[in-house]
Amino acid sequence: MTFITLEHILTHISFFLLFFVTLIYWGKFIYINIQKITILGEISMKIACFFITSFLVIRWISSGHFPLSNLYESFMFLSWSFTLIHLILENKSQNTWLGIITAPSAMLTHGFATLSLPKEMKESLFLVPALQSHWLMMHVTMMMLSYASLLCGSLLAIALLIITVTKQKNFPIISYFNFFFNSFIFQNFLQPIENEIFLYKSQKIFSFINFRKWQLIKELDNWSYRVISLGFPLLTIGILSGAVWANEAWGSYWNWDPKETWALITWLIFAIYLHTRMIKGWQGKKPAIIASLGFFIVWICYLGVNLLGKGLHSYGWLI
Repeated sequence: MTFITLEHILTHISFFLLFFVTLIYWGKFIYINIQKITILGEISMKIACFFITSFLVIRWISSGHFPLSNLYESFMFLSWSFTLIHLILENKSQNTWLGIITAPSAMLTHGFATLSLPKEMKESLFLVPALQSHWLMMHVTMMMLSYASLLCGSLLAIALLIITVTKQKNFPIISYFNFFFNSFIFQNFLQPIENEIFLYKSQKIFSFINFRKWQLIKELDNWSYRVISLGFPLLTIGILSGAVWANEAWGSYWNWDPKETWALITWLIFAIYLHTRMIKGWQGKKPAIIASLGFFIVWICYLGVNLLGKGLHSYGWLI
């Protein structure tokens, strides 16, 4: 009972912190850019990561097995992975705008697990015989970390495509986005200018905004490539370890189970992406389209296959 109460406290506090951090990063994007609030967002994300880590450790202790045996635990682990990637990217890039992508990702996955799933699905149950293996931690951890990395990299690619479209099209919703985006650049990279000077230098200012768009597209392209390059070997290790585990549990390395098939499709999509980047030398929009397709493929592999309730991987999730 004590463990359950503590789990509830940790999950609700961490969700509130992630929601708060998301508001901060999107507030910076739309209008507000105050250094103290930025620092508060960074600290809040670190605390949220610590609380989710504590939740997973407590869940591990109370259940007696690694907390990746059902949909609730996997979504909480996915949220933790997003917070970890956020902290790593922010530390490596020294750019706070990456939180616009990673913070909502962590918050939404956490919110789905905490607020949407019924109480019965949040209960920790005994593992089915096939899952009672030391390969559980190795295989599932690698797969979840790869999903988080590939999803983050794909979202950065989608952001790149959106910004690219804002330079070419003039749909109402894109114009609305463009207004906030230009405001974000103006707030962060231009000092206030008197009206007379502003009128005089308006052409130079908008040229600077276009330059910043080009620069941001290059940064999104670079970080999308680097994050996907991290997730791809994790996915490879996850698939290989899963094949070894399958041979122990079912007597065959590969069974063309729906989960295995979509994992292979996911691997091929991102292999094509990396091939176009490393061998063909593609940059910008073309590889971003492939990565954007990978975003939906990952969700089909991770969640869509399990919604069908078919195959060897259907237990412990939605049934």
